[in-house]
Amino acid sequence: MVNNLTVAIILSLSTILWVEIVRDCYHVLSHYWQPLYRLHGWHHKVFRPDLTPVSEEIYRKAHWYNDVPEALVMLTLSLIPGVICYYYNVPFGWLAWSGSIYTLTFLGGAIARGAGVPYVDELTDITHRPGNFTTLPNPWFVNRPYHWRHHFDNQKAYYCGTLMLVDKIMGTALSLKGKTVAVTGASGTLGLALLKELHLNGAKVVAFTSKNQEIILENSPIKTLTWQVGKEAELIDELAKIDILIINHGINVHERRDENAILASYEVNTFSGWRLMENFFKTVKTNKDKVCKEVWINTSEAEVNPAISPLYELSKRTWGDLITLRRLDAPCVVRKLILGPFKSNLNPIGVMSADWVARQIIKGAKSDIRNIIVTINPITFIAFPIKEFCQSLYFKMFTKSS
Repeated sequence: MVNNLTVAIILSLSTILWVEIVRDCYHVLSHYWQPLYRLHGWHHKVFRPDLTPVSEEIYRKAHWYNDVPEALVMLTLSLIPGVICYYYNVPFGWLAWSGSIYTLTFLGGAIARGAGVPYVDELTDITHRPGNFTTLPNPWFVNRPYHWRHHFDNQKAYYCGTLMLVDKIMGTALSLKGKTVAVTGASGTLGLALLKELHLNGAKVVAFTSKNQEIILENSPIKTLTWQVGKEAELIDELAKIDILIINHGINVHERRDENAILASYEVNTFSGWRLMENFFKTVKTNKDKVCKEVWINTSEAEVNPAISPLYELSKRTWGDLITLRRLDAPCVVRKLILGPFKSNLNPIGVMSADWVARQIIKGAKSDIRNIIVTINPITFIAFPIKEFCQSLYFKMFTKSS
């Protein structure tokens, strides 16, 4: 009985997933095949940045030209699972028509919106409702902030309609093109690798360094800002111009345990990054800021594993805990970079190359992974998610938002 129920549920959900994939693939094709874009282009004529329609006439036409044809393609291809299950006499095969029934709701809504039925848009066009964003872009299900980015951040990304599977696979769940991205610790091995990879992905890069030197990228100088730990508040005007802040600086005192080593480890690895993050949060003010600004933070797998450097572990774990706590109320997306040992000045015995690590970080971010783990240690892939989930739950239960 339990097995039959499981089969039935899987079959039903699979057909719904199938039509969602069809819809998203149709959407992708609409941006690359001109005959389809002539229809889909109406969808991009409809809304102002506050998601109010330009006009009722264009709004209704957009549904006849885009949403109705899209739903008809979904409906046609939704028949495939049902026909296969009928032909092969699959148990509970009638549930394979779930995708067709699911698609009919979209087709009915599109026809009703195109016909101008009053109030139907409020029930069936959720991702296009105007108003302030009260949530951040969701990492798994498409919500208003996520879909807003398809209209006003980059139309060649954020294609998905309900589930983000296609965007995650294609690496279009976050667009870096044209984004201003700042990297702290820019003169370090990973900092330079990140700047290079970001530049290759179309970002406008800014280097934050404590050294009095201009950063060179591909034989050309890039914007370089010199700053000092403890003076993060002086950067507030620069932070306002930045879309993505990558907090990457740190120190490793190795075997030391004296007073100065303790103070330096926590000041650089923990509290300097925390002050930068809080000042960056102050620049998040508009709907656009909420969906386009992000903080990426290099905490290291020292959050869950030994790093053969006790003060490095202690300071990084504290920093990681603060991020987990602060994420609960953060005004923008906060990503953790949980990195294993890569070869650098801080860690000359690292086993991974910084260039490879940087590529994996960017790949993970473009798939909208919020905790990007890059390591050769398989334990981290198990231990970190468990630790992060339990700690986040603990913080939710015993703290309150201010």
